[in-house]
Amino acid sequence: MTNVIWLFGDQHRAQAAGYMGDPNARTPHIDRMAEEGVPFRQAISGCPWCTPFRGSLITSRYTHRAVQRTPQALDTSLPTIADVFNNNGYRTAWIGKWHLTGDNGMIYVPREARGRFQTWIGYENNNAQYECWVHGHDEDGRDDTDPLQEKLDVYETDALTNRFIDYIEKRKDGDPFFAVLSVQPPHNPYVAPPEFEAHFNPDEIQLRPNVPDLPRVVDTVRKDLAGYYAQIENLDWNVGRILETLERLGLDDNTHVFFFSDHGDSHGSNGYYKKSNPFEESLRIPCIVRPAGGRRAHAYSDAAFNTVDFTPTTLGLCGIDTPDWAEGTDYSHHIINGRPEPASEPTSAYTQQCVRKQADFDRTWRGIRTKDGWKYICIEGQPFVMFDLNEDPYETVNLAFQHSYLEKRKGLQTELADWIDRTDDDYVLPEL
Repeated sequence: MTNVIWLFGDQHRAQAAGYMGDPNARTPHIDRMAEEGVPFRQAISGCPWCTPFRGSLITSRYTHRAVQRTPQALDTSLPTIADVFNNNGYRTAWIGKWHLTGDNGMIYVPREARGRFQTWIGYENNNAQYECWVHGHDEDGRDDTDPLQEKLDVYETDALTNRFIDYIEKRKDGDPFFAVLSVQPPHNPYVAPPEFEAHFNPDEIQLRPNVPDLPRVVDTVRKDLAGYYAQIENLDWNVGRILETLERLGLDDNTHVFFFSDHGDSHGSNGYYKKSNPFEESLRIPCIVRPAGGRRAHAYSDAAFNTVDFTPTTLGLCGIDTPDWAEGTDYSHHIINGRPEPASEPTSAYTQQCVRKQADFDRTWRGIRTKDGWKYICIEGQPFVMFDLNEDPYETVNLAFQHSYLEKRKGLQTELADWIDRTDDDYVLPEL
């Protein structure tokens, strides 16, 4: 039986890594994972917002069937991936940010709301990386009742990684484990340890071509990105610590490691900031799976990988059948040989914003991102954008209203309507 690790940060866009060609990123350990594992190059967030992603992640249910906004409490009766691993002889652990209890603060997360992970050490939400408190329980039965049990002694990512490594070390000779490390950085505020911030000068940051050349945009984005890339370098350093621990303990050949994020961060691209919009910098996420021992079936995958697919794919890597309640696709055969290929796979990934979010994008929307590089997004009752990402990766030419592309839009809207129908969603698409 193989172990599985999920490592993920918050608001880390897919483009911000060395293996993706970002000239600013210092990510040698993440790049190593990409070289030894399988990057899902087209992976997206099913809803680029914190709580909706997390609800879909652990339940393999689409946003409108799990949680639709941040904050919102996840229904504790819904089965989670921890239930499946618990029932198959695994030890399960969650360490870090949770954000599924219906609050934006550092409130106490009740035992019954912790997804039934056997070890749970974390917090609901926090936006101060040097002022982070955790609480929880462990598999030996300790269960605190203090909402602010312990303040982390160093920068959040470093401290939580220390806890995570300690958990792995204690599991060396025990049962197989499924363990999750969830950290807030590189979420704003864009603050990193000084030794990492020293590597990035705002004036030297290279901006993406779709950032408008306006002083009020550029000045803000450069400053934010300097901190953002410092956070990412720190996260990468901690990824390296975990990979080294697996090698030191002899667990490297028996542990699948996932690295991903909940959504991206626009940083001025197309005039937007942060998340919840359907443009690439907000929507796409890093997603790398380094199979046990680095024995990969393919160098990369362009599958239409979505949030709901993490649970089935993870279980598939461990030879565990996908439960009936999971709505995602098992892509484990893209990662290791010997896993059965399904008769058909989705040709697109379905993405949603079910609640209007005035701070980032003041409309609800539904859309698809296809395997062959098209994106089509609708807001309430009308088309919003359509892009051919193959020739226009920075989304500069909106084809949604060009009559010469009407037939293409009809085909994409038919596919989008099918997603709405098969997931029992309720959304009014525009007339063609």
